[in-house]
Amino acid sequence: MAKHAFDKFVNKEVSGAKKKEMLKVEKRNAKKAAQAQGEKIRREKWEKQHGITPAPPLKAEKPVRPARKTDLPPSENKPRFGKRPINRKPLEEGKTTSATPAISRKENDNKKEDAPKKFSKKYITSNSDKYFKGDQVLNATELSPRKKKEGEEDDEEMPLNKFVAHAGVCGRREAAQMVKDGFVTVNGDIVYEPGYKVVKSDEVQLKGQKLFLKKNLVYILLNKPKDYITTSNDPEGRKTVMDLLKDATKERIYPVGRLDRNTTGVLLLTNDGELAQKLTHPGYQIKKVYSVKLDKPLVKKDFESILSGLTLEDGSVQVDMLAYADSKDKTQLGIEIHSGRNRIVRRIFEHLGYEVKTLDRVMFANLTKKNVERGTWRFLQANEIRLLKHMNQSFLKKTTAIEIPDLDA
Repeated sequence: MAKHAFDKFVNKEVSGAKKKEMLKVEKRNAKKAAQAQGEKIRREKWEKQHGITPAPPLKAEKPVRPARKTDLPPSENKPRFGKRPINRKPLEEGKTTSATPAISRKENDNKKEDAPKKFSKKYITSNSDKYFKGDQVLNATELSPRKKKEGEEDDEEMPLNKFVAHAGVCGRREAAQMVKDGFVTVNGDIVYEPGYKVVKSDEVQLKGQKLFLKKNLVYILLNKPKDYITTSNDPEGRKTVMDLLKDATKERIYPVGRLDRNTTGVLLLTNDGELAQKLTHPGYQIKKVYSVKLDKPLVKKDFESILSGLTLEDGSVQVDMLAYADSKDKTQLGIEIHSGRNRIVRRIFEHLGYEVKTLDRVMFANLTKKNVERGTWRFLQANEIRLLKHMNQSFLKKTTAIEIPDLDA
């Protein structure tokens, strides 16, 4: 009985759920240690590249030894280790030794104070770490204030992680981690502090790609009518889709892709360059659905030819889906395609000897013209914008550049 009473004090081998939990904790601690070690190595590498040396730890002052009876007065101390005693005899007025410059200590101190402090390059560190270059010790709170460039307007300051998030790369939490990992530079300098203040005119780069601040993003869906040009302005003075959106927004927006002058239907306009490039990039395979009206019925042979694929003057084209809109009227069809080439739907039917009477785009990406009358528009809702930004991510194997060209036609 006594043996069993002391069993609870014996270190038994842990098993079951408790053992699994212990293993998880060990792995978690090992991961944190590896991350800390990696951060230390990256920091040391960056400091070495920029010629920065960590400040040595302060040495504790040695305690003063109490005087002993055997100590001699200073006048009777003899030089040790064969050193010659210092000649403290005052020099005659107007004469100097070869080792003593003709300048007083007071004048020398004044010259040192007047000399400007020189820094070959500014660098930014976390507030808790101190670094020195030469005899100057700095930290992030002691950096000199930003000098405004000539002609630069007063921009609103914001934390660096907020700037990265507003550039459309990721959320603020992920942006803060990228900054801590040393992936972000401001005006050529690596910044490790997510709260470092930047302005719109600063050059911020993420892994070598320049970021652009996006504010007041606008997304408008237009049900384009006939006889309107899909462009911001027309040198010939013809009507453009921008004439229908004069009072929609003060921001400069532009159409995503194009629709022919005689083609009607869904058209997206925005000032979000990154989203515009994604929706027009062939790698994302954004689908469009059109309603087609032909001048004559589409025969079965041509129907099958379109589904199997055609070779046009600019290469082969593949249709995702083709169907008759009305079983009794074979001049009306619905076609789904992800190609974004110029006039591609019209050229498919013209290649087989058909003329397209009317062409209406009823869906673009996940957007339809439901409840939007011809010639009117509406702003996209938050869930529609979210779906557009995350659409067909798996189709693209290689990420696109962060810097987006102007897609204005």
